[in-house]
Amino acid sequence: MRYLPLFIVAFVFCGLVTAPAWAQQLQCDPCRHGFGKVQIGDTSSFSFQLSNTGSNTLVISSISVQGNAFTVGNFQLPADVAPGASVLLPVIFTPAALGYAEGIITLTNNGADSKLEIDVVGNGVANGNPRLGISPALLNFGNVTVGSTATQQAILSATNGSVTISSDRSTSLEFTILGLTLPVTITAGASLPVTIQFAPSSSGTDSARAGFISNADDSPTLVQLTGAGTPQSSYSVDLSWNTGGGNVVGYDIYRGTANGGPYQIIDSMDASTTYTDYTVVSGMTYYYVVTAVNAQGQQSAYSNVATAVIPGS
Repeated sequence: MRYLPLFIVAFVFCGLVTAPAWAQQLQCDPCRHGFGKVQIGDTSSFSFQLSNTGSNTLVISSISVQGNAFTVGNFQLPADVAPGASVLLPVIFTPAALGYAEGIITLTNNGADSKLEIDVVGNGVANGNPRLGISPALLNFGNVTVGSTATQQAILSATNGSVTISSDRSTSLEFTILGLTLPVTITAGASLPVTIQFAPSSSGTDSARAGFISNADDSPTLVQLTGAGTPQSSYSVDLSWNTGGGNVVGYDIYRGTANGGPYQIIDSMDASTTYTDYTVVSGMTYYYVVTAVNAQGQQSAYSNVATAVIPGS
């Protein structure tokens, strides 16, 4: 099969839109949380995402708690929150008595609304009944490029008896519970891994919860989820090559990060002789080769190597 000359045609830069600046304001996501049923003497924790939606730094100067069953975890004051940034505020529910408990977390800050209130509720239940635990209680997926996915694993465990999980759900379409065939029973003392996938569809931070409904005394059992979608690279690489001639029916495009390989296939084309790579990362150097494929599925040798140097951010 013929030798395929390969050429880099252009870099295409897509400008990012800058959001308008607003007066700083502290916001919570969510602003209310139910801890569900927790056995007396045990604890359950949840972290609230606090975000600065303005253009100036916010300072959280003090926190007060109403409700004896609720406390704030490790959170150093004063806390500075940069424009567009967010921090996590851990709150702990430790019931000392049977029944319903409620509380209010008040944060004093220098924003447009100087006081932000967060509502919390929970139920204290007796010891000895089956429980479903999950560890860790928070899965932070960090930064994930829009259009890509990331997975993390949590462990479900049963205590004080067998627990049957009948259903599960996530409060956000960007988080998906994978590989759990329901209903499923976890025997006392046993555990079961569960995988959760984060697939951001847009830029920005998303916070959600995954819940597991069961016959346990503390149902639903919740795991907190957070992750940030980041924009795809502002650069792309346009490739073009000469036709392979003969009975060529398509082309395979390969990319590597070292001259000479190894190369990994990134796409298979029909008879088109152009391709645009939108998955490049700023500051990287990539090496491309193309092969021609005939009607019998036979593949040519690699073309010459084309080099693309992606500018830094």
